[in-house]
Amino acid sequence: MRLADFASELGIDAGPGGDTPITGFAIDHRKVAPGNVFGAFQGAAVNGEDFIEAAVASGAVAVVARPEARVEGALHLAGEVPRQLFARLASRFYRPTPQVVVAVTGTNGKTSTVEMTRQIWRMAGERAASIGTLGVTTPDESVSTGLTTPDIVTFLGNNTGLAREGVTHVAYEASSHGLSQYRNEGLPVMAGAFTNLSRDHLDYHKDMEDYFAAKMRLFSEVVDDGGSAVIWADDEWSARAIEVAKTRGLRLFTVGAKGAADAGGINLIARTPSPLGQELKIVHAGQAHAIRLPLIGAYQVANALVAAGLALVTGTPAAQVFDAVARLQPVRGRLERAVITQAGAPVYIDYAHTPDALAAAIAALRPHVSGRLITVFGAGGDRDQGKRAPMGEAAVAGSDLVIVTDDNPRGEDAAAIRRAVMQGAAGAREVEGRRAAIAAAVAEAGKDDIVLVAGKGHEQGQIVGSGENMRVLPFDDVTVARECAAELAVKR
Repeated sequence: MRLADFASELGIDAGPGGDTPITGFAIDHRKVAPGNVFGAFQGAAVNGEDFIEAAVASGAVAVVARPEARVEGALHLAGEVPRQLFARLASRFYRPTPQVVVAVTGTNGKTSTVEMTRQIWRMAGERAASIGTLGVTTPDESVSTGLTTPDIVTFLGNNTGLAREGVTHVAYEASSHGLSQYRNEGLPVMAGAFTNLSRDHLDYHKDMEDYFAAKMRLFSEVVDDGGSAVIWADDEWSARAIEVAKTRGLRLFTVGAKGAADAGGINLIARTPSPLGQELKIVHAGQAHAIRLPLIGAYQVANALVAAGLALVTGTPAAQVFDAVARLQPVRGRLERAVITQAGAPVYIDYAHTPDALAAAIAALRPHVSGRLITVFGAGGDRDQGKRAPMGEAAVAGSDLVIVTDDNPRGEDAAAIRRAVMQGAAGAREVEGRRAAIAAAVAEAGKDDIVLVAGKGHEQGQIVGSGENMRVLPFDDVTVARECAAELAVKR
């Protein structure tokens, strides 16, 4: 692909360098290689326009930037929204792409839903992958870690790499950051899904309306014309999400107790907890189905049925979809049972780090508790401070014993974060140090109790400090819970 090809799309003349071959795209000036197109974006902390000269010196042949940016020695591809223009141009370069692509947005459930969608497709015989917080999970179950929404170059490059490896189906997480920063554009997206909306990321978005609007770009702009919108119908924001999808003219597929089975959706009739999962009764396309979901928790039902909806709207036969739902495997760090202590108390690890997510995880475990539910959690530093006390309130409202400890303190004082959480956690116990807190919960738990360790889920490290002083200390809640249980067993 030549430089002139990109210039012509913008109606400009590439000049004598028009035959220059494009070798790739970059948004980090330190990664620019000869023949690259460089994206110079203004960020909250860094202005990419400050590095245009360095990028050109490294071989950039074109720069995507605002019209008023100064570009010398390379073709200036100007756009009022440079991130969006960069994504559009990069999508022409990164080919091929998987044939079937779906995206999931919402505050909670994105990771589980994309991974469950991948599992359903795989069990139906497709070569499928998922992209999100857990990284890139390939058809052979290998995982490379990453951010929820990687930068646009990594995102498009990953999808091209998967397509070249024979992957035909991809489900990815569409975060509010990614949607507002155009970091997951450029693919033909056959269907989008909305799980729910609750308070999160208000350190980035100015308010809930701004947060919701960012999520809704998935339906209003990202999903292909004539595509589908799969929406969990039982959330307080669902009606508004449905209206956005209708306005765009997307095919609507609703899921849940309010799901419209007569319009092709999934209507959840009943849910009954069982020792190792739950029994579901649903109706879809005039047919009643009884499914044994091997996962606990009401929100796992929501995730599984939204995943089923995505599989259905992308062509997987209903019989295969519902058979696969009954064989879904737990997702790493999402109500993952780490260990059963010598006393007989199971310890579950969950990624819940918002008030609603914490309440949902607690509610998921409550039907399985005959003794006490012991919850261990903290709050992250350098993030939305307004959710700390509400997280404490959610924890004490549903738990019998709450232990407030450290999460990822980052650049804040860990003790100050704990104090903020404790303001909403009346009667809770404060324990400094996450390992000590998990050990205390494990030691406290009896045979009829359940321990929930929330906040970090799949994460393999604890972030302490910020900037040049940031350190990531090895820490895996699952491993630590098992070590604490083993140490306690030796002592007894």
